[in-house]
Amino acid sequence: MNVIQTELRDVLLIEPRVFADDRGFFMETFNADAFARATGLALSFPQDNHSRSRKGVLRGLHYQLNRPQGKMVRVVDGEVFDVAVDLRRSSRTFGRWVGFVLSGTNRRIAWIPPGFGHGFVALSDSVDVLYKATTLYDSPSDRSLRWNDPQIGIDWPLAQLGGVEPILSAKDRAAPTLANAEVFD
Repeated sequence: MNVIQTELRDVLLIEPRVFADDRGFFMETFNADAFARATGLALSFPQDNHSRSRKGVLRGLHYQLNRPQGKMVRVVDGEVFDVAVDLRRSSRTFGRWVGFVLSGTNRRIAWIPPGFGHGFVALSDSVDVLYKATTLYDSPSDRSLRWNDPQIGIDWPLAQLGGVEPILSAKDRAAPTLANAEVFD
């Protein structure tokens, strides 16, 4: 596997080895030992999630305050613009974001550590996103951050949506800005 350091030190992009031939391909999407050797991180994932979205759906920015989740995110089919925002007040990169395209074609995998908000916008007609989480979902701890907070200034590729506003859940429409959000110390 090839591990790519992003602009936010703790957020990583992983390019797995892909073995392809005329029959299709095979790739190992996660190997705890190989990941630990490559990154120094020993991870356990008690929960796997799968979401399907249509073009223009924006999910996020989500995080759990009291039981923070690290997420290993990949797209099986389709394409998203995936974003991580540092929500650790003690971090020198607090409030900064990094974004990248994840797709069934590029097969990249994103590691979003605990303490970060995470979200994505679906760029293809349909997209299937799989992610592993380091802790179980905890509803009382669930938080959202406004996707278009000017203080954060995420450069979402909305032109690829034909200039229309993204499709949001009621929870994400009502999410607070960073200045009003509960974040990590």
